[in-house]
Amino acid sequence: MSRPNAEARPDPWRSPVIVAQIPDTGLHRKLEASAIERQAMAEVAGLREVLSAQADLEIVPKSGGRFQVTGSVRARIGQTCVVTLDPIESEIEEEVDLVFAPEAEVRKMADLIEEGQDDAEPPEVIDPPEAIINGIIDLGRIATDAVFLAVDPYPRKEGAVFEAEVTALDPEDHPFAGLKALQDRKKGK
Repeated sequence: MSRPNAEARPDPWRSPVIVAQIPDTGLHRKLEASAIERQAMAEVAGLREVLSAQADLEIVPKSGGRFQVTGSVRARIGQTCVVTLDPIESEIEEEVDLVFAPEAEVRKMADLIEEGQDDAEPPEVIDPPEAIINGIIDLGRIATDAVFLAVDPYPRKEGAVFEAEVTALDPEDHPFAGLKALQDRKKGK
């Protein structure tokens, strides 16, 4: 779950955790987005509405200043069917499993990956860790991203089928009909 342009959009749902305050045994958080946060999520994602959004996440310290965030995110969203234009609702349930590392380590790793791209045979791609920015891991942002990545960009109401209007082709109506007409005129027909 990578966020290439994460700084370009606002954060509608925030729940920052200061990594220095995470105990060695880890930290468990259950989150639920407020009505204002859900409305902001809907606006950012271009959804009709976000009816509910919850996250159940665990943060566990790892070696080297890293932290692993695991858990699940659930949401109920309102969209518009692309076929019938009727309002529909969808359930989203996404698993989260991310590793966070200090920002400097993430930059160093990105440089190493970039250098390795000059090789003739590309190495197996491993998801780099997410950056811990200003000593904070934002669980709300993680949950929001999980919801946004799971949204169906072309939602359909159950049973809705797009049927294109089919018209019978005129045998004289084809890509070269104009050329044929010019040839016929030239021949004097």
